[in-house]
Amino acid sequence: MITLDGVMQGPGGPGEDTSDGFSYGGWVAPYLDEVGAKIMKKQLQPADYLLGRKTFEIWEPFWPEHADFWPGINEGTKYIMSRTRKKSDWKNSVFIQSLADIKKLKNSAGSDIQVHGSGELVQLLVKNDLVDELWLKIYPLTLGKGKKLFGNSGIPAAFTLTESTITPSGVIMANYKRAGAVRTGTIGA
Repeated sequence: MITLDGVMQGPGGPGEDTSDGFSYGGWVAPYLDEVGAKIMKKQLQPADYLLGRKTFEIWEPFWPEHADFWPGINEGTKYIMSRTRKKSDWKNSVFIQSLADIKKLKNSAGSDIQVHGSGELVQLLVKNDLVDELWLKIYPLTLGKGKKLFGNSGIPAAFTLTESTITPSGVIMANYKRAGAVRTGTIGA
């Protein structure tokens, strides 16, 4: 979930992430509609997840009590990138500590691994060419400040749009698959 200017901080609620004085939490709420809800429900199928510690700590007390909205969230394996946390009572939580651990996960057999939120983690994955797909929900607003999805540390990469929907409230839901290196050329004759 990102704004037109790339902000991903605190989409769910006012107190979700107020770091650095962010006061726009809950900016997704005015754009909820039936079409978006159906697509979100489809995307929230059981999977395994790679999360940053901060996102995990937001999810950890919430999802065990609200699994009716997200079937499989409690059964899916949650891999948490953290140098400070080592354990959790939330079942199927596995703590990892390094980029090497992430690369092992990516190269292992098993289901796809989804990343939700976790901005710093996404930037690490992009920087190290570990992103195969992007599922973006682009909301029609700008916030001017807040944590951004993409920093300046990524590598050049091309993606192909494989699926898209525009909801009645103007949210663009787009799936992009990695298409290789960036190609350049000239315009005109």
